[in-house]
Amino acid sequence: MYLWNITINGMGNQFYAGAAQAGSKNWEALLFGSLDTGNFITVDKPPVSQWVMGLSGQIFGFSSASMLIPQALMAVAAVALLYGAVTRISGRTAGLVAGTVLALTPVAALMFRFNNPDAVMVLLMMAGAYCTVRALQRGATMWIMLAGVALGFAFLAKMLEGLMVLPALGLAYLIAAPNPIRTRLLQLFGATVALLASSGWFVFVTLLWPTSSRPYIAGSTDNNFMNLVLGYNGFARVLGRNHGGGGRGGAGPTTPQVPPTGQNIPGQTPGVPGATHGAAQGADAAAQRGGGFGGFGGQSHGLSRLFGGEFGFEIAWLLPAALLAFVLVLVSRGRAPRTDMVRAGAIIFGGWMVIDGLVLSYMQGTIHPYYSLSIAPAIGGMFAIGVFEMWRARESWFGRIGLAALIATSGIWSYILLDRNSAWMPALRITILVVTLLATLALVIPWNGQVRKRVAVVALIAGLIGAMGGSAAYAVTTIGVAHQGGGPTVGPVLHTANGNRGGMGGFGGGGQSNPQLDGLLENTTTKWSAATNGSSTAAGLELASNTAVMAIGGFSGSDPTPTLSQFIDYVKNHQVTYYLVQQNGGRGGGGNAGGAVPGATGGATHDNTTGGARDNGGAGRPAGTTPGDPAAGNAGGGFGRNGHTDITNWVAANFKPVTVGSTTVYDLSGYTG
Repeated sequence: MYLWNITINGMGNQFYAGAAQAGSKNWEALLFGSLDTGNFITVDKPPVSQWVMGLSGQIFGFSSASMLIPQALMAVAAVALLYGAVTRISGRTAGLVAGTVLALTPVAALMFRFNNPDAVMVLLMMAGAYCTVRALQRGATMWIMLAGVALGFAFLAKMLEGLMVLPALGLAYLIAAPNPIRTRLLQLFGATVALLASSGWFVFVTLLWPTSSRPYIAGSTDNNFMNLVLGYNGFARVLGRNHGGGGRGGAGPTTPQVPPTGQNIPGQTPGVPGATHGAAQGADAAAQRGGGFGGFGGQSHGLSRLFGGEFGFEIAWLLPAALLAFVLVLVSRGRAPRTDMVRAGAIIFGGWMVIDGLVLSYMQGTIHPYYSLSIAPAIGGMFAIGVFEMWRARESWFGRIGLAALIATSGIWSYILLDRNSAWMPALRITILVVTLLATLALVIPWNGQVRKRVAVVALIAGLIGAMGGSAAYAVTTIGVAHQGGGPTVGPVLHTANGNRGGMGGFGGGGQSNPQLDGLLENTTTKWSAATNGSSTAAGLELASNTAVMAIGGFSGSDPTPTLSQFIDYVKNHQVTYYLVQQNGGRGGGGNAGGAVPGATGGATHDNTTGGARDNGGAGRPAGTTPGDPAAGNAGGGFGRNGHTDITNWVAANFKPVTVGSTTVYDLSGYTG
């Protein structure tokens, strides 16, 4: 299912696609996760995801298929590991239910067919949980250390988010492993050492490798990997202090993307710039779903976040039932031996779901609904364990009522979610509600004689189908829709002017084509064919021209690299041929072209946007320019600030601009200093 027509998503998020292309052609770019083969700057995440996609590109040649097929295969592996783990806890049927829940979760159907780092991170988190279950069965040192290795590489996929499962795994092993407490503590210490070794080696590589001969660590303020871990992608992300990315950036105004000239949101006053079809899609989504923009920071803050808006459609279908299952299992196994596997499984999957879910709910910084993929295996595992624990106890009132409550909760909540998008398949929500309530009634009645088990089995099967019906419908629909950009969303197409999905799903995509510019870059022979502000713009140019493009300022445009003197040296040494200013939302999102509204952008977004901030252009025009000056176009670095107006001003003062399609081009090749 996940492999079907997977190339419909094209290059997905071009920010990561550009890095995957670079890694498919250059080993150093592959090692560090560089955005370009010239190894100027990395993406602002560790490189595990880039290793997978880049190696696939080296083996099979870089393409949409070679980049995205490994993501779908990760889904197969994650489902298999979840099946294996839950089977060892509650039996094969429970394992099948758990795997099915994961496979039919909309956010899984979205992100396991996309090229963001979340897929490999969740696979490695699930591998850690599987290894912990194996370790619990016999108190095996090898398996608990393998769990540490898996989480170490999960850290190298998406840093601290990959470790959100760690407390649950450690607690489950400390409580339930069949070893003396001293042995358990020593084994957990060994697992910690394995985690540090499997993640720390890359940290040491970045620290020991001379900074002059490796790419700049994007998102850091000082070209230090640990700064990225603890700051931009670490505690600052949770505490809400990363609004400007790395370097000198800061929080910019939440402004809609500027459309190409003459395009307006339906219903907006003609001729008034300042919003795009993408924003219109987000508004449509909000109106139909009762939530905020799906990809950014406008969701509610607190316990309700995972249940509302786009979050609800991506992850919440079985979340209430899984939370109820966590409580029911702990109560049911309250008097079981310390080493009881069912209770240990509840601690693993329930603890993972609660801890990670609370972090997602209360994050103050950048938050995308698709981050919720990190709890999808936990919801599937906990729901399945709860259902089959109650099934085993169905001879008692507690078991029957608990099982009926799980099915009823799932059906009623699915009805509520589907009702938020009431125009889409209205009969589905009624069917789900009727089926689950009838199954609930059949499960709670204490049938007598030979009829009892047959009725109960049929009711359970019907109830599970109904419970998963809404999630499955959204997942299947998601697979049939093209997704590109930094904020992809799930579910049916919202029929808007440009035909893309709602909820800002098109940001960061391919943008407008410019064949003349592509040909210009293809004919260069310098290390970098061009330089431009912002990584998403640079990545789009790289994908189109198959050349290396220098991304000034990284993703946010505010990473402190290069300095003006460094850039002048690059130009003087003939390492970069052109300086590019994207106008009016050109490829990669471009910027704020002459005459556009200062402070609003046509920029692309990716995984690290904050509150709808954009790549390139948020600062309006640089000092010393006037409206209409091409140099004003892409000076901004996104997030409302730009740390590199000095470079833009220097280029504008020393070189003549030429317009190539939607791009202002400065030829730097004749500069001698």
